[in-house]
Amino acid sequence: MEKIYFIVNPNAKNGSCREIWRNIEIELEKLDIPYLAFFTEYSGHAQELAESIARKAHGTLAVIAAVGGDGTLHEVVNGTASYSNITVGFIPGGSGNDFSRGFEIPKKSIDALRLLVDKSSSQPAEIDIGKIQHNELQETYFMNNMGVGFDAAVAKDSNESRMKQLLNRFSLGRLVYVYILVKKLLTFRTIPIKVTIDGKVYKYSNAWFVTVSNQPYYGGGMKIAPAALPDDGILDITVVHRISRLKLLLVFVSVFWGKHTMFPEVEQFTGKSITIESTDEVLAHADGEAIGHTPLKIQACPKA
Repeated sequence: MEKIYFIVNPNAKNGSCREIWRNIEIELEKLDIPYLAFFTEYSGHAQELAESIARKAHGTLAVIAAVGGDGTLHEVVNGTASYSNITVGFIPGGSGNDFSRGFEIPKKSIDALRLLVDKSSSQPAEIDIGKIQHNELQETYFMNNMGVGFDAAVAKDSNESRMKQLLNRFSLGRLVYVYILVKKLLTFRTIPIKVTIDGKVYKYSNAWFVTVSNQPYYGGGMKIAPAALPDDGILDITVVHRISRLKLLLVFVSVFWGKHTMFPEVEQFTGKSITIESTDEVLAHADGEAIGHTPLKIQACPKA
């Protein structure tokens, strides 16, 4: 089979991804699979590496696999989204791993590798991604979800929290999201926001957040968009507004089972083209990574 390019984040999950990669290397040797591995050294490096590999492939088909967390995969997707000759794979090695959960990729690295090898030698699955236009002409892609407001603030603080490193030592890294969520719940102020979905306008005077999803999960297992499918050509939009802090906490408890949709303050839509605007700049994230502020234009990219 063709050579597989691996982009490994050795620092994912507080460094335990190094051991995951060692196991993968042993298995690759056993299976006699040609490969080339690159290791990230700083934020944004995976995107640079992926784009460089894609460019040097000169239009020939190539497989690039991310080994790390959702942040690593997010960077690889953004480095390869404009190259139709690239197939992207993933071996989970982070703390949240929402992508592998949503796309049913095995938790065990060896099982994930075997799935990757099988898909590489046959017909890989074609899935959608989302494209965000922000900061005027800048574009960012997402494969899980993007959000504006409360969830973006929680994601930003979670990524910057020292507690995440501590919890990762005990394989509990995703709990930091829950901890920051409860902490942020006490101080966050709701925002006026306008959401346009395929031309139809929705206005909210007291919104907590807007999330646009390509698959059900975010935040380390929260089933924010239970009906989302990654290959249906549309995106799922969740808006939470006009809800008390205590009731919002109940929403986040129920979201792990996808039952939050029963609350009248939780609205859900689907669409291909979404615009999110607000009177003030509101923080936004893509796949849990801060990307800037509103206004934003989001577009579904079917089978990209």
